[in-house]
Amino acid sequence: MATLKDVADLAGVSVKTVSNVVNGYDFVKPENRRRVEDALTATGYRPNVGARNLRRGRTGFIALVVPELSIPYFGELAGGIIAAAQRHDWSVLIEQTLGARDRERDAVGALGPHMVDGAIVSPQAIEAADLAGMAPRVPVVLLGEHPLALPLDHVGIDNVDAAYTAVRHLLDIGRRRIAAIGQHPTRGTATQRLAGYRQALTEAGLAVRPELVAPALRYHYSDGAEAMARLLELPEPPDAVFCFNDMLALGAIRAAADGGHQVPDDVAIVGFDNAELSAYSLPSLTTIAPDKAALARAAVDLVHRRAGISEQFAPEEVRIPFTLEIRESTTA
Repeated sequence: MATLKDVADLAGVSVKTVSNVVNGYDFVKPENRRRVEDALTATGYRPNVGARNLRRGRTGFIALVVPELSIPYFGELAGGIIAAAQRHDWSVLIEQTLGARDRERDAVGALGPHMVDGAIVSPQAIEAADLAGMAPRVPVVLLGEHPLALPLDHVGIDNVDAAYTAVRHLLDIGRRRIAAIGQHPTRGTATQRLAGYRQALTEAGLAVRPELVAPALRYHYSDGAEAMARLLELPEPPDAVFCFNDMLALGAIRAAADGGHQVPDDVAIVGFDNAELSAYSLPSLTTIAPDKAALARAAVDLVHRRAGISEQFAPEEVRIPFTLEIRESTTA
């Protein structure tokens, strides 16, 4: 591989001048810059990124810890974080935990300045007690709404308000027997989305009927289909369903079709996350759309601001906006 000295010898300039051109500094004479650029092309020089990061006191990597990449939301979020990280010359190392408490604990516990410059973590099962005495040695930004009482930066949306907005839409189109699919004993997002569901019904003067609140274990298509099939077997089946993610909602749409029910005529369905596939289902899915690109940028920018800072700082809470994308599953 060509070295800076090889380039400098060919261009007839100093190694320092070549370094200034490679690092994008402006204070290089145009003629020298042209000669260096020609020499870079002729020698095929490529900078040693690892050595450069070492000199800067950084690894050049950040970690992203998520439950499951097969869930579209996390796959799309990972793409956004990779794009945002590139603006800071970072590559992203991704760890999938499947929402297991021990894997989340091990992933966070392994973070150190010898591996990454920071981390973005979307926890589902880890508890604050798991991290006692295991203070992160690099900046850590939390995503989602898992209730971890830790002094860490957090980026997310208002899940209560978003769920309220989804159910309010179903009420506004005249639905009254509104079910919810996605209750989960440990997921903070599920707890908050259920709270928004309850708030909307209560404000409308409707009772929250326990038989219309269906649990889901993994938030996969099959979970939504199975829950929907059970709801449709009730003596008074729902005329609308709010699902806590788009995979549950698309599974519910399939179960409704298999049972001979028309969506939205017989039962309207709303999802959450605005996964790309939600716009292409039949019918297309009405869903809560978090600004995932803004969420990714905010998380990466927080890591960037904290990297290299040793003193204490007050953790930040960043709220990302959302919209309701109204499609065919609620409006024929």
